[in-house]
Amino acid sequence: MSCFGGGGPNFCPECGNVLPLPGIPDVVCCPGCSFRIPVSEFSGQEIYSAVVFNPVEQTAVSQDEEDSEMKGAVIDRRCSRCNKEGMIYHTRQMRSADEGQTVFFTCTHCRYQEKEDS
Repeated sequence: MSCFGGGGPNFCPECGNVLPLPGIPDVVCCPGCSFRIPVSEFSGQEIYSAVVFNPVEQTAVSQDEEDSEMKGAVIDRRCSRCNKEGMIYHTRQMRSADEGQTVFFTCTHCRYQEKEDS
């Protein structure tokens, strides 16, 4: 006996795969195993489906620019203004797709920003 027996009429009771719609022959064949069931077995059954959307959550849109620019990976790069190690970087594709991306660096100490075209 299979553990997938209670999955409902849309699922294969042998392997748990989703059963396809019946084709020209009056038999539904599971694509994952050798299970076959005649279409007449579904006679009189009504199947309902519903789409349930997740509720819209309030997001923190009112973040300061300072907080948003201080997010990213910290690397060992020396700031050209304060001469301290540690800068955060992120990348953007500012130019055409066949050119390199632009890397933006922000100092974790003085928040000085640099950019480098790679």
